[in-house]
Amino acid sequence: MESRGSVPARPPSYEGVWRFTAPAVDVSVPQARHAVRDLIGRQRVPAHDDTVQGLLLIVSELVTNAVKHAALLSPEIAVEVAIGAEWIRVSVEDNHPYRPKALEADYAQTGGRGLLLVREIALEAGGTCDVEHTASGGKIIWAALPLAPQVPGQGAAPEVTSPLPDPSAP
Repeated sequence: MESRGSVPARPPSYEGVWRFTAPAVDVSVPQARHAVRDLIGRQRVPAHDDTVQGLLLIVSELVTNAVKHAALLSPEIAVEVAIGAEWIRVSVEDNHPYRPKALEADYAQTGGRGLLLVREIALEAGGTCDVEHTASGGKIIWAALPLAPQVPGQGAAPEVTSPLPDPSAP
């Protein structure tokens, strides 16, 4: 990306990575959602309203899962928001070693479809999501969405990777 003359253009001012921690308790769910919403507004991220709403639902689901399923081994969770020129990525990290999968649940159950919902929101927006192990034995669950809504049949999912180096890399 270049500007006039030979001076390279500066990246958009909204780009960056923000990370905060929270106790693995129920009240952290709305607090994390509000913190992410406020960050997006404060940074003036040019995200479509549908993208922001989907992202906030993903934050709620991921933090809820960490609170419900990882709190015993992970009394603190970390939420990270990474914003690029064309995408926004949110991740939740905990120290529990179990790596969940987005499974189809029995429709008679009242829960158990959180990761399925995260995956579907990401895919519908033209984004992606994944679960990765951390070097300390925990996990990071993340989802990345494009800032602009995807036009059906155009474009591919954003090329987004984990903010942490691969522990198996040399």
